[in-house]
Amino acid sequence: MIRAYKFLLRPTVRQEQALAEMLRDHCSLYNGALQERRDAYRHASKTSVRYGDQSAQLKEIRAFDPEGQGRWSFSSQQATIRRLDKAFAAFFKRVKAGLTPGYPRFKGIGHFDTVTFPKDGDGCRWDSTPRDRQTRVRLQGVGHVRVNQHRPLKGRVKTISIKREGRRWYVVLTCDDVPAEPFPATGSSIGIDMGVVHFYTDSNGEHVKNPRFLERMAGELEKAQQHLSTFPKRTRRRTKKHRAAARKVAKLHAKIRRQRLDHHHKAANALIRDHDVIGYEKLNLAGMTKTPAPKPDPEQDGAFLPNGAAAKAGLNKSILDVGVGLFLNILANKAESAGRLVVPVDPRNTSRTCPLSAGGCGHVAKDNRVTQSKFECINCGWSGNADHVGALNVQHRAGLVLCVAA
Repeated sequence: MIRAYKFLLRPTVRQEQALAEMLRDHCSLYNGALQERRDAYRHASKTSVRYGDQSAQLKEIRAFDPEGQGRWSFSSQQATIRRLDKAFAAFFKRVKAGLTPGYPRFKGIGHFDTVTFPKDGDGCRWDSTPRDRQTRVRLQGVGHVRVNQHRPLKGRVKTISIKREGRRWYVVLTCDDVPAEPFPATGSSIGIDMGVVHFYTDSNGEHVKNPRFLERMAGELEKAQQHLSTFPKRTRRRTKKHRAAARKVAKLHAKIRRQRLDHHHKAANALIRDHDVIGYEKLNLAGMTKTPAPKPDPEQDGAFLPNGAAAKAGLNKSILDVGVGLFLNILANKAESAGRLVVPVDPRNTSRTCPLSAGGCGHVAKDNRVTQSKFECINCGWSGNADHVGALNVQHRAGLVLCVAA
């Protein structure tokens, strides 16, 4: 298996300055490569510049600027150019698919936070034999940086990335050949129904509370954002107070992100520890959080009819606060490591179908769901919690999928 490990770095003051310079120079390289592609397409009869063309220029760039670009790893600079190449590949893919293209944009120094070293030992080296009880990572142009390794590393280190989050620095190690650690079999299967009122409801009828991290921090976050917005545009990024206000907003968002991530890891651990098979709905999250299309008023030019955009915006915010996609990714990764099985099922009518596994009749109707939380079958009269019904049907469909696969 391939797994990623993220550890906090403990750089000295000079090393922190060198890390910031490394990000700045790689950001400059990225923007310069993007500018070259734009100019070639606009002014040279729509000429396309490829990754190989730009990678071949690195030797000249490093020789021209030995104190800047020449200080850093050649392979990390190739990875930065390949990052731009992937952005263009994704852009053309969206164009062919008829989606919103999203042309690659220039990166500000505050939005370029990662430098990748494609191979351990090429411009970087993970110290597998710590000295004086301190783990270190060696980076070309920076030196040996201390690492707060809070858990053991398994597998073989393939790539190393240096990432900045606010004022903190992290090293992200991508490891191959990570051995699985199967949990003992429990003989239990379960279905979960993700929601907004509850984080999820399982087929045993248990509701897991939705922590609503963004909503809990909304007041403090609103004050910080209002304070940031009071700075006029002409002074932004020029004053110490503005930078402090921007760091305050970023710090609050980072705290919310860490809280959500910690909660998702603990919830996923609880599921894979107690169950061999976990069924979940394969939701179209992009469609669920899509903004309603405007409705032109046929009787008045330039006017629009109400389309419920304000209410939908509140629902979208609640759905995104839950972090369904993040949780399901974490659950799938942990299940693979633990030898568990996660089964995605069709989400259609899971909360409108009378559950056969609980003594229901299997009748499907919109009117079966009386309210957001109440289910009552119009055919047989079976009643229960709507989220519990959805989880029961997810568990039943997951069992059918496994039977067909077998």
